[in-house]
Amino acid sequence: MSAFPVALTGAKAPTLMWAHEHDVEQAALQQLRNIAALPWVEGVRVMPDVHLGKGATVGSVIAMRDAVSPNAVGVDIGCGMIGVRTSLTAADLPDDLRGLRTAIERAVPVGFNAHAEPVNLTRLRPVAAGAKTSETLRGSDDFWARFGGLHGRVADLERKVRRQLGTLGGGNHFIELCTDDAGRVWLQLHSGSRNIGKTLAEQHVAVAKRLDHNQGLVDRDLAVFLAGTPEMDAYLNDLHWAQEYAARSRAVMMSLVVDVVRTFFAAAGPVFDEAVNVHHNHVAHETVDGTDLVVTRKGAIRAGSGDLGLIPGSMGTGSYVVRGLGNPASYWSASHGAGRRMSRNAAKRTFTLDDLAAQTAGVECRKDGGVLDEIPGAYKDLDAVIAAQSDLVEVVARLTTLLCVKG
Repeated sequence: MSAFPVALTGAKAPTLMWAHEHDVEQAALQQLRNIAALPWVEGVRVMPDVHLGKGATVGSVIAMRDAVSPNAVGVDIGCGMIGVRTSLTAADLPDDLRGLRTAIERAVPVGFNAHAEPVNLTRLRPVAAGAKTSETLRGSDDFWARFGGLHGRVADLERKVRRQLGTLGGGNHFIELCTDDAGRVWLQLHSGSRNIGKTLAEQHVAVAKRLDHNQGLVDRDLAVFLAGTPEMDAYLNDLHWAQEYAARSRAVMMSLVVDVVRTFFAAAGPVFDEAVNVHHNHVAHETVDGTDLVVTRKGAIRAGSGDLGLIPGSMGTGSYVVRGLGNPASYWSASHGAGRRMSRNAAKRTFTLDDLAAQTAGVECRKDGGVLDEIPGAYKDLDAVIAAQSDLVEVVARLTTLLCVKG
């Protein structure tokens, strides 16, 4: 029997937590109370990976009536995970995975890098055997035709945006090769909407902050758009495009990584299952207790009954493949990962490169100062995060990281 949820003390709107207050930083708790005090908020649900965010808390699920806050989604619109199980087993892997990591890094630009030219989607082979093409990549012409309908000053960014499709970015984004408890090899990656999602989000936040109904908010980073207004229509138009861009980008990257693996392990003739591709920074229109609400998930996945999801840890600590239990108490949600327990700057002050090498022992990955802020010790314990939400998801597989590509 789960010990959760527990109610957040001092919250105006009903706020249920899958974490204890004493385990959450005070600034994040106050941020949650600020969210719950918004007049449009019907309820807030807090995942066990909760931590301080910009405006809205990471690991929060917010249900609003006739309103949406851009910062309740975050600037990396559509950020999420994609994972694929392969027919390879641990026995097929070489002792040294450096060559494979190098090949993946050549195929998928990381950090601030982009493809020299947009990826030719017609040349991408389907990931799963027997599939004609990835559903996420269909209708490409129509998708790009909608770029002209985006708001703000983004028209001159289209070439850059096309070249960034299928690129990893930096920060906590990664590409990994893992094995499950049965020894099967999995490929997974974590990425978002790159610069275009950030640009669109920041433009809309600036618009929201200027609206009259947001002037008296305790935190104007929580500024909202109201239903039936051109500002909310414009935001949702751009958000839905950016969410689709993020999902497409993950699908393209996975196709590129799968091609590398096909070549690298050609003798084994690997085959691949259908991909699981899920957002964890997104908006959905859902019915809660008979009321149509706008539900934002920032650092949370949808965990409806039977929904497959991916909950990663940090570099070196593995991940979980989960299946949603459809718990309405959480607004059908679960955590998006382990969640940070300290800021990037704090991690750099606390840990050394020797710590990084020790905490990523046995994992083929970067071990330099450029990724020190991503050290496993900067994150919460993944197993504890999973245990806290036993009423939200069931574990399908526990993945152990063997190779990790970071930007």
